[in-house]
Amino acid sequence: MKRKPSRKFESRRGRQKAISGLAAIFFLAALTFAAPYLSAGKNKKDKSAESSKATKALPIQDLTEDEAILQALNRLGFGPRPGDLERVKEMGLQKWIDRQLHPDSINDSALEVRLDRFPTLKMSSAKLYDEFPQPQVAARREGISVEEYRKEQQARMQEATQANRNEGSDPGLMNNQIQAQFENMDSDANPAKSNGQGQNQGQNRGMTEGALGNPMFNYAEIHTPQRIVAELSMAKVTRAIYSERQLDEEMVDFWYNHFNVFAAKGADRWLITSYERDAIRPHVMGKFRDLLEATAKSPAMMFFLDNWLSVDPAAWAKLQQEQRERKAMRQQRMGGPFGGGPFGRSRFPQRQPAPPNGNPNDPNAKGKQNQERGLNENYGRELMELHTLGVDGGYTQEDVINVAEAFTGWTIEQPRRDPKFFFDDRLHDRGTKTVLGHQIHGGGMKDGEEVLDILARDPHTAHHISFEIAQRFVADDPPATLVDRMAETFLKTDGDIREVLHTMIYSPEFWSKDVYRTKIKTPFELVVSATRAVDADVDVPFMLVQWTTRIGQPLYQCEPPTGYSNKADAWVNTGALLNRMNFSLALTTNRLRGTQVRMETLLGDHAATDPHATLDRAIQAFLGGQLSQQTRETLEKQLADPQILQASLDDPVKEVNAAMIAGLVLGSPEFQRR
Repeated sequence: MKRKPSRKFESRRGRQKAISGLAAIFFLAALTFAAPYLSAGKNKKDKSAESSKATKALPIQDLTEDEAILQALNRLGFGPRPGDLERVKEMGLQKWIDRQLHPDSINDSALEVRLDRFPTLKMSSAKLYDEFPQPQVAARREGISVEEYRKEQQARMQEATQANRNEGSDPGLMNNQIQAQFENMDSDANPAKSNGQGQNQGQNRGMTEGALGNPMFNYAEIHTPQRIVAELSMAKVTRAIYSERQLDEEMVDFWYNHFNVFAAKGADRWLITSYERDAIRPHVMGKFRDLLEATAKSPAMMFFLDNWLSVDPAAWAKLQQEQRERKAMRQQRMGGPFGGGPFGRSRFPQRQPAPPNGNPNDPNAKGKQNQERGLNENYGRELMELHTLGVDGGYTQEDVINVAEAFTGWTIEQPRRDPKFFFDDRLHDRGTKTVLGHQIHGGGMKDGEEVLDILARDPHTAHHISFEIAQRFVADDPPATLVDRMAETFLKTDGDIREVLHTMIYSPEFWSKDVYRTKIKTPFELVVSATRAVDADVDVPFMLVQWTTRIGQPLYQCEPPTGYSNKADAWVNTGALLNRMNFSLALTTNRLRGTQVRMETLLGDHAATDPHATLDRAIQAFLGGQLSQQTRETLEKQLADPQILQASLDDPVKEVNAAMIAGLVLGSPEFQRR
């Protein structure tokens, strides 16, 4: 006798089919991604912002007061929370902006309390090495084999998977993460390869955090290196959601992406916490020259672009020869009838020299000990092409070589124990260098610092940095006149980032109707803005980090030094749109562990009985009431769906599924724009 599926199974299968059907239909509306934003009533002239008290002194002419405030909240922050529009209106938009430009004036103590749950954020790189060692080191400490250690850790992860299954989470996703966790534990020896930028990049590698951060998982028992990136990622999401210093967090994200470091490259997983905390954060609104030097001297950047291994070949050969001569002299002094030499062994056994990378536990150290070192151009090239001048910055290959020579000897002291910047004069090229027509005369560490001076004050750098900031905050193709004014401010103020931002924000181009809601949100921006929009209570944001990865942007895991793209074409594709829709539905229907949404509070009393009133309320709450006619019609057609009405075909309506309606609005093309 054929067994009938249970009602629970049928209900679940029906819900999945319904959601898939809704998502598929919604892709038709998603075609508007390719066109400029057109909302219902966009061309209506409501109350003009130029006469509003809230927007006084800002060059706003085309936007209404509400639109201007939403433009600020969506561009200078990660989107509005419920009530933010009213709060800014009461405070005054100009005051809100000026406070954002001076983040130290904003009390953010509530955020700090939330960050206390991530202890790795305050640890030095040396402490992280000690607390979260490589498997080889951890196994040696426990007196077991690496294979035994792997099995021990895997058993813990399996327990977390079972706990997730018992709690109704996605066990398939967790199994994938655990598999990736153990495949990548020895990534120093066998580094993972990237599949490229966008939705495929880091799909497996981005899951290496495994079950770390799961609410039911015991943090105190996790001591694998993957926890470092997991906590850093969760802290990034937490800051973006809850920080009152929204522009500051936007700029941290911008500058980390500009000076990108790939966390999965060898030692960098232990170094990027300090990199963001000590090199990026203190300088995001200061002088560009200070930020440039902080990144140049950061062990994370030097390791990522291999500059810590860059030496003058002649100086390296001389140093090697001197070491061989000293070794021979020691052996000679210890020779004789009772010591070394042809008549016996050395009286005192000699220690094996540490490998060039300073890590005695490196599994690859034996093959590296005799490796020849020479000039490495990676940092010199990226410094000019990405960090300062730009691709069209007027430099030549000779400039790249001379810059690389200027940075020889900039290295890392004890890179796998207590990594710190160190200048080794013995490995420096002492010759004269010529960079962009400027002569630099062998001055040791000052050679590199002089290069930074030249590049930071070059007009090409002013334009390149201004263009990238405008592209992030204004438009994929920012107005040339705006970029020119920002570059002029950059040069006049000696690279004062705050003043460059001020020029951009107080420009008519920033408030133009032509750029209003035209920027496509990155996966990170979508996840954070949606979470803010529904006023979610996020206990542990691990699932939000996972969804950011699933949509296509694994945090801290962009392999190319270019960082992630700010342009729409990098993020708009069928797979990404499906995942965006699925995330929105998972968020609003409370299917994300560690995140709680109270939809009845958000959408009001009518949400339980009237689907049309619920839709209108969701559109108003999440989109300021602005929705294209095409999207509205698509949504309206879904309101009669049994899953929306929570009724079978022959039953009366019991209760409207307001959470699903809210999820569809958050998955709309309009919400994908900021």
